[in-house]
Amino acid sequence: MNRWVIASRPKTMTAAIAPVLLGSALAYYEGAFDIITFFVILIAACLIQIGTNLTNDLFDYIKGADNNDRLGPKRAMQAGLILESEMKRAIFIVFSLSICFGFYLALLGGWIIVGIGLLSILFAILYTGGPYPLAYNGLGDIFVFIFFGLIAVSGTYYLYTDYFSINSFILGSSAGCLATAILVVNNLRDVDNDKEYGKNTLAVYFGKKFTQFEYLLLMIIVYIIPIYISIDLGNKASIYIVYFTLPICIRLIIDVFYKKNSMLNETLEATAKLLLLYSLLFSFGIVV
Repeated sequence: MNRWVIASRPKTMTAAIAPVLLGSALAYYEGAFDIITFFVILIAACLIQIGTNLTNDLFDYIKGADNNDRLGPKRAMQAGLILESEMKRAIFIVFSLSICFGFYLALLGGWIIVGIGLLSILFAILYTGGPYPLAYNGLGDIFVFIFFGLIAVSGTYYLYTDYFSINSFILGSSAGCLATAILVVNNLRDVDNDKEYGKNTLAVYFGKKFTQFEYLLLMIIVYIIPIYISIDLGNKASIYIVYFTLPICIRLIIDVFYKKNSMLNETLEATAKLLLLYSLLFSFGIVV
């Protein structure tokens, strides 16, 4: 596999795609959808996700968190596939490209979208970089929930409608909870290695049992939200198609409580797939 494909982590793209689908679906329901805007948002979101992944790869390698004891898939710099200078250049290019697409979105959404875009890039860097990296100080979960949930969905919706709505934030909570659940599995798997190398995630601070119940709580919230949205949209029954994913969710919860170490790699990947499938079905239920 190409080294840059490995570094970009294609399997994480669900966290970028899902909120765009949900925000666009809600806008479509309200008669405000535009196909060109949809694809520009999608490309910009994926570029920011790739930039975040590259930045994470760089700083985790520098700080020693990505090492031979790590239980997850090998990272590009950890495996010696990409030099530090190459990674820094790639990060600059990817975020610059996201800004280029952001210019079009800024014309649609004004200074609010400019602010959202710049903050997204800034916090993507601060997630593992800077003097107080969020992921190393127990703030990774809230970062993911806000930027891959609340802001991503409501910001997408805003670009179509020119205003925010309560429902866009509630939909954002569903995407945010599932995106955070991906991180929770990652942190549960890596808790021992992270503790050794000073990456103080919530799993390190509060332990494995807390992390397992955090995953459970996130999933409960995820499956309550469609009920509220359905009722608010006039008892729209088609939204309940999302509950076809519930058996997958139950299996993943069981896995989180009983699987350990590298066995959680499958659970992490499956949680990412659940995020995409859930968002596709939820979006479909809203628009039909």
